[in-house]
Amino acid sequence: MNTTPSFETLIVTLEDHIATVRLNRPEKANAMNAAMWQEIRQAFQWVDATPEARVAVLQGEGRYFTAGIDLQLMMGLGPQIANECDGRTREALRRVILDMQDTLTSLERCRKPVLAAIHGGCIGGGIDLITCADMRYCSADASFTIKEIDIGMTADVGTLQRLPRLVGEGITRELAYTGRTFDAAEARSIGLVNRVFDSREALVAGVREIAATIAAKSPLSIRGTKEMITYAREHSVADGLNYIATWNAAMLMSKDLTEAMTANLAKRTPTFKD
Repeated sequence: MNTTPSFETLIVTLEDHIATVRLNRPEKANAMNAAMWQEIRQAFQWVDATPEARVAVLQGEGRYFTAGIDLQLMMGLGPQIANECDGRTREALRRVILDMQDTLTSLERCRKPVLAAIHGGCIGGGIDLITCADMRYCSADASFTIKEIDIGMTADVGTLQRLPRLVGEGITRELAYTGRTFDAAEARSIGLVNRVFDSREALVAGVREIAATIAAKSPLSIRGTKEMITYAREHSVADGLNYIATWNAAMLMSKDLTEAMTANLAKRTPTFKD
């Protein structure tokens, strides 16, 4: 059995094949500082590499899901990228942005489904983060803001690229241009979240129940399903059909298939290898 990793800004647990990744800077509203940006990527690399982890739940400690990027990180960028050559300074800033983008993309690269359970405020970089998850759920007290416009910048780590594919271009433009706050009911109505739960406790229990259902399925098939849906987002139907034909030519004839079919005939619950 793998030992769960220890982090400065996250709490990671693994129980019943469900990895839970908790943002853990409650005194700072889970603002995403430099350490958290690195640790989120490390955590989901661990989930991806750990066979016992079949699905992941992302949530936050304290009153907020996350207040977004820590402004102290932003203010500290100057010395980090400083160079007597202006071109090299700009290149260094570009590399910082690309690295932060890569941190969030680690949720998509993770072969296991990632379910975001959102309570309280989800602000700025929090939107970038949750749009990388496979599914999003929230409690009735949740609120959301694309805040970057109000600090004089263009969101640059995923919201403007991923959100239109989830909620449409028109509503994305409205939310990004105005920076207005929208509530759980609107998040559900536009399709940002799958479901709204009455309370934070109901949210945690409900998302864990969904995660447990996923964890009971064939891990190999779940990983293939995530791969295919993510691939289809960027490719034509014909490309997707060609890819799944090749994928299943390689993966279909598995012990998972045999176990699922045998269990179905025997009217018992299948048991799958991690």
